[in-house]
Amino acid sequence: MPPRLPIHITLFTRTRCALCTTAHSNLARAWQLRPFEFSQIDVMGPGQERWKAVYEFSVPVVHVARTVGEGDGVREEWRVLRRGFAAEEVVDVWEELVEEGRV
Repeated sequence: MPPRLPIHITLFTRTRCALCTTAHSNLARAWQLRPFEFSQIDVMGPGQERWKAVYEFSVPVVHVARTVGEGDGVREEWRVLRRGFAAEEVVDVWEELVEEGRV
């Protein structure tokens, strides 16, 4: 199994969302600068009631997260970026979270 990347990014989106397409492009550019694990959630999709309630009218939204701890003490620390973010902002948050992890 390859080593995990230090940062995981989740893009919350919905179909027919032009801002979401732009957000995806910005994340692709950010990945070229600082690779990360990626997942995408359609907030209107089946089983996504929780995210629909939070982000239905706010997409695109990005969670930039890092995993902290081990075993039973594992948790995520994350930041949220909302519409209109640039690739450079994603990289800045990526670096911030990684730096916080170096204690």
